[in-house]
Amino acid sequence: MSSTDPNLGLNYGWTLGESGWDSGMDANLKRLGAVVGLSVKDRDLIAPPASPANGDRYLVPAAATGAWTGKTNQIAAHNVDSADVWEFHVPKIGWLCYIEDEARLSAFKATGWSAGIAI
Repeated sequence: MSSTDPNLGLNYGWTLGESGWDSGMDANLKRLGAVVGLSVKDRDLIAPPASPANGDRYLVPAAATGAWTGKTNQIAAHNVDSADVWEFHVPKIGWLCYIEDEARLSAFKATGWSAGIAI
């Protein structure tokens, strides 16, 4: 039986020969692809975009609607390989994110994403 990493939420520690490579490792790799080197398109859209590209990521604002309802401050990653759905990742304190439409670097704090600094 695998354990879960407390920082990125990755599964690890399968015993030799234990199944988990397929679904468990796929989930790990998708999570790494979504949150390592984090850059998002936008952080103030209240509704998911109508035609997102595969891999597009957004920070979900308060009062979001549609598939983003109830996901405030989470990272929404669009994945066409997973039935064309949004996957959500809960950030940890200290994560950094580049917000593309603002050209700002933001940090996640206990109170949410910082206003950021222009870069």
